[in-house]
Amino acid sequence: MGNEVSIFIMDVSRSSKISNGQVLSRYLESLSLDVKNWCKDTVTVQISHRAGDELVVAVEGYSTAYTIAFYISRLWKFPEQRPYFGITFGDIEDDLKSIDLNTWIHPLMKQARKANDELKKEHPHPECRFQLLPVLNENHHPASYNSFETLINSNLQLQQELINQQTDIQSVVCALYLILGKQNKVSEHLGRTTATISHHMKQGKTTLILSAFHDILCVLESLEKKEHPPIKQLHGNIRSRVTYQLDNHFPKERS
Repeated sequence: MGNEVSIFIMDVSRSSKISNGQVLSRYLESLSLDVKNWCKDTVTVQISHRAGDELVVAVEGYSTAYTIAFYISRLWKFPEQRPYFGITFGDIEDDLKSIDLNTWIHPLMKQARKANDELKKEHPHPECRFQLLPVLNENHHPASYNSFETLINSNLQLQQELINQQTDIQSVVCALYLILGKQNKVSEHLGRTTATISHHMKQGKTTLILSAFHDILCVLESLEKKEHPPIKQLHGNIRSRVTYQLDNHFPKERS
């Protein structure tokens, strides 16, 4: 039995438009540290920040790379330079702890790269795309597996349409609700009434966007062979660490 992992390759759209490239580079370095802290004592993760605006993450579990990518996209601080993620998952024989992503050659890395390249061709770039190996394991027929890839990418496309239609404040409310989980806490942070928050959530389709996120996670988790995937603990880690630095992630000017 191999080790279950997922991988994303992240690029940043229109990164050359940022006048000071070091600003983005420092942000990505800080983001890399954040991801390591999110995963600490929960799942094994390897991260490589390379080529200026590219981030590569390989992490234990089929659903974890998408989980991390979704949180990154909701917390992202450059609205005109959005990240996009080519994602894959599968089994590897190597011990993830011993892998050097800068030199590691594996079919899963190739699939993540293919997914990222497909996103590059679209303008504006969608946030996420999965590219899977033809066969996950001996129990999955290639035809059905190709259908699964199509289904999950179709869900992502529909989710993307909803995200694209959000106003700035609707996007902030959606992200804060993902982190805080309660409308009154979002209201308190933004200094707005719960009725106003409820209106922004409804108009911004927050429930549908987050439901699509959780539905995709449920499918990915169902494929894992581990009896108790640590995804709930990962969610808890991310939310608690982001909440602790909420003013840094969501300063008043974002609202």
